[in-house]
Amino acid sequence: MNITLKVNGQSRTVDVPSDMPLLWVLRDELDLKGTKFGCGVAQCGACTVHVNGAATRSCVLPAAAIQGAEVVTIEGLSSDGTHALQRAWDELDVPQCGYCQAGQIMSAAGLLARNPKPTDADIDAAMNGNLCRCATYLRIRQGIHRAAELMVAPTPEGASRDGGVQS
Repeated sequence: MNITLKVNGQSRTVDVPSDMPLLWVLRDELDLKGTKFGCGVAQCGACTVHVNGAATRSCVLPAAAIQGAEVVTIEGLSSDGTHALQRAWDELDVPQCGYCQAGQIMSAAGLLARNPKPTDADIDAAMNGNLCRCATYLRIRQGIHRAAELMVAPTPEGASRDGGVQS
């Protein structure tokens, strides 16, 4: 099945089985390896990407459902690491092993797009379902709060002030 979609701002066409999960379209067909396979049943969050602006588990979304969709992966969040979440993650040394962090950041980006000043309860609710086997949950929460601060503070040259996705 030929599927055309926009990935990280670029139109892409792939010929894949209609039931192939978006995760494998991204990793195997488009060579975007930042999105990780975790559980395969949408329970861990490692595979989170944005589809039409919403944080989505890519491991269970079939290719047939993404025709014409706009998809943003961790690679498309910021080409140079200047997104507020990436800067906060670096500043606070959030990850330990790092395997789940692309999904964590993509879920956090979805939260901050909806709620630029989240409370701890807002963060906990939005991030529920993003598992981290290293248990860096407190640093992840701190990173989200820091990113929210960075989104309203002056930014480095070329950085996105609002933490938005570059197209």
